[in-house]
Amino acid sequence: TYSVEGDWSGAAFLLVAGAIAGGITVKGLDVFSTQADKDILKALMDCGTNISIEEKQIIINSALGSTGKAFHFNATDCPDLFPPLVALAAYCKGTTVIEGVSRLSHKESNRAVTLQEEFEKLGVQIDLQDDLMIIHGGSGIKSATVHSRHDHRIAMACAVAALKANGPVQIGKADA
Repeated sequence: TYSVEGDWSGAAFLLVAGAIAGGITVKGLDVFSTQADKDILKALMDCGTNISIEEKQIIINSALGSTGKAFHFNATDCPDLFPPLVALAAYCKGTTVIEGVSRLSHKESNRAVTLQEEFEKLGVQIDLQDDLMIIHGGSGIKSATVHSRHDHRIAMACAVAALKANGPVQIGKADA
């Protein structure tokens, strides 16, 4: 018998969804994992998420609401966290800075440019400067039609961001 630990990269979207929209319990994650994407917990704590970290489950107790604050995060070693981090930053007041943009150009899409363009449609300004992504958050997500660019992580980031949008968000090629 062999147990495979949960995937922090995929779970990051669920945890951010809980921070944006309210309570969620995610089980099956190893808090002692060596997976780099486990660092999503740091970003969630830094922005003020009401989170309980237990050995066998992570609980987001309530939505950030208007209390989310901008954060600084180095995603150089965990580039798959950029999409959920952008969704999280969109709901945080102030300017969030994420390092490691150079790691994004050779993914399913050029994720830096794709996140910038698709989140602009949602009303979120993202600036790209050298190896930094600068997200101006806290103004809310507006109703829009976005496109996944055939990249599953972009589709998931847009879906999570849409949870508290001011109207419907349609995601083209969401089946990516």
